[in-house]
Amino acid sequence: MELERVRPLVLRGTFHAYELAALVAAARYVVESAPAEVPREALDQLTRLLADYDQQVRELATT
Repeated sequence: MELERVRPLVLRGTFHAYELAALVAAARYVVESAPAEVPREALDQLTRLLADYDQQVRELATT
């Protein structure tokens, strides 16, 4: 994995497919089975992030 700062609040990440798959799987696990103490806002952000990821994967599949 490699991270690069593009702007103060923008990072660019380069991942091997298995690294990204592990991160996405962990995010899905948290969204689906998070304990009650995980803030709702954090779960909402992860849910949106996963939806964006899924959309990008669909777009990659059509190119």
